[in-house]
Amino acid sequence: QVQLVESGGGSVQSGGSLKLSCVASTYARRPGCMGWFRQAPGKEREKVAIIDSEGTTTYADSVKGRFTISQDNAKNTLYLQMNSLKPEDTAMYYCAAMSDFSGRPGSVDYWGKGTLVTISS
Repeated sequence: QVQLVESGGGSVQSGGSLKLSCVASTYARRPGCMGWFRQAPGKEREKVAIIDSEGTTTYADSVKGRFTISQDNAKNTLYLQMNSLKPEDTAMYYCAAMSDFSGRPGSVDYWGKGTLVTISS
């Protein structure tokens, strides 16, 4: 069992920045991949960014060049630096642990409870 706790959400104006953090409880076997997903009201949950154990990353096209995923393995912490935020980035952001790099919500083994990000124009 892996517990994921997100923090860092909030309300900022368009063009601003936020940094999300996700602390993972200790685990016997490190998940293959960690990532961030988001879900806006009335929309399906979607991949934002994924990182594997070696640091290889993948991003949704909508956030490339603006968001950066990173991890501190010593602290069991995952980060998402979000810059140049847009109103369409408004969503609940979820930390996730999964065994593959696909980014499919169905491949996620563990979810955090989410942290809300609201961007005003």
